[in-house]
Amino acid sequence: MAAFPRSSRACLAIAAALGLALAGCSDQGSGPVVVSVVGDREDLAKPLQQLPDPAAKLLLESTAQGLVAFDARGDIIPGLAQRWIVEDDGRSYIFRLRRAFWADGSRVTAADVARMLMARITSLRRLDPDGPLDAVQAVVPMTGEVIEIRMAAARPFMLQMLAQPQMGILSRDGGTGPYRAARQGDALMLTPVDRSTGDIETEEEPVPPAQLRVLRAERAALAILRFRADQAGLMLGGRFADVPLLIPAGIERDAVRIDPVQGLLGLAVVGKGALLDDDAVRAAINMAIDRSQLPNLFPLGGWTTTEQIVPSDLDLGRAPTPPTWANQPMEARRAQGGATITRWRADHADETPLLRIALPQGPGATLLFGLLRRDLAAIGVTAQRVAMKESADLRLIDEVAPYDSALWYLGRVGCVRKIHCSALADAALQAASLASSAEERMARAAEAEALMQAHNGYIALGAPVRWSLVSRRLSGFTPSPRARHPLNHLFSSPN
Repeated sequence: MAAFPRSSRACLAIAAALGLALAGCSDQGSGPVVVSVVGDREDLAKPLQQLPDPAAKLLLESTAQGLVAFDARGDIIPGLAQRWIVEDDGRSYIFRLRRAFWADGSRVTAADVARMLMARITSLRRLDPDGPLDAVQAVVPMTGEVIEIRMAAARPFMLQMLAQPQMGILSRDGGTGPYRAARQGDALMLTPVDRSTGDIETEEEPVPPAQLRVLRAERAALAILRFRADQAGLMLGGRFADVPLLIPAGIERDAVRIDPVQGLLGLAVVGKGALLDDDAVRAAINMAIDRSQLPNLFPLGGWTTTEQIVPSDLDLGRAPTPPTWANQPMEARRAQGGATITRWRADHADETPLLRIALPQGPGATLLFGLLRRDLAAIGVTAQRVAMKESADLRLIDEVAPYDSALWYLGRVGCVRKIHCSALADAALQAASLASSAEERMARAAEAEALMQAHNGYIALGAPVRWSLVSRRLSGFTPSPRARHPLNHLFSSPN
């Protein structure tokens, strides 16, 4: 990616090209690290309600740590818990809490943490009763500094779940750090918390400016422009929909950091009716999409497309099931899909094969819709783009896997999510969740995976796309397999 000259004239030209306005183009210097994350003000005002938006995630993990956390490499590190042990064959997790304080100066106790964590788990299970927290029986304080999570069955990925932003321990006045947030105009000022006292600063030892973080949630186009103008040292939350903005903004290639994430990027079948209830039609839609063209739309190194729900064997015990048409040439797939739609038209003379496809805003999503419309038209199906909140037949899923298990992938596109599903696959998935042994869990998960892949209720396109923009003055940034970038692990230096 070539870069435009770094000048005020260039900055204003880019702003005009993007239809945006930006006051001045100045260097940050060596003060607080300015961070722009893709989102809006609601993400920072009500982060729990705005999950999984990237700005909401970043604020929660910055101000309301959980028992454990992810570092940028995707490894589990201490949070509120300074250490832990797993007992009873994975059915008991015991955490010793470190010394921590609430924003009002009061000490955090095991009773506080146990009560808040169980309330959060109960709330999340209402939304996803068969999800990864289904085996939690109780969270109890054992002493003033020790809590236990009791499980009905072992969950190998429990620590990864506890490291998610939604598991942050949060009181009415906020969390316990590593930062405390204060409104500063249209941004938040994040000040590090002294782990020994809970204080954010003292007159004797004020916080060095380089340890402060200024956090702003804004549209991707404005965030890119702010970074280009040296008014932000870090931009987070880039997705596939925003990739085409990089070249016209003149962003240098070395500034773009791509996270090696796995997860789901594809279309969930959420519509009902004669068209999508036809098994052959869902298969025809899936096989009609030419995934080989997607890397041309999003030219990011290392990004891969896929036709499978689960990206690798993980805990299946075997390779994921390929679609029956996986090795067919595109011409043969479209001929078969076209014949299916022709047959459907003949059986439904008064209906038109129309699909409403819900996609996010952004030029990358526009490019994706153009490809989908072309490919579906090749088999006789008309595509119409709608907004993500509108009623749709196909809805984009774009999520990073929180832990490495086939159960997450299958559960995310299962019946409980109101996606067109197989009752047999759902029963096998529930059996896997309730399995008493790793062998039984693996066998039932493999059964569910094969059934879901054959059902075509989810149309896989590729791995999620996650990228950031990082100033050359910023050190400590590491591409993350979980797309997690703790702000307290970054260091800024002057030019």
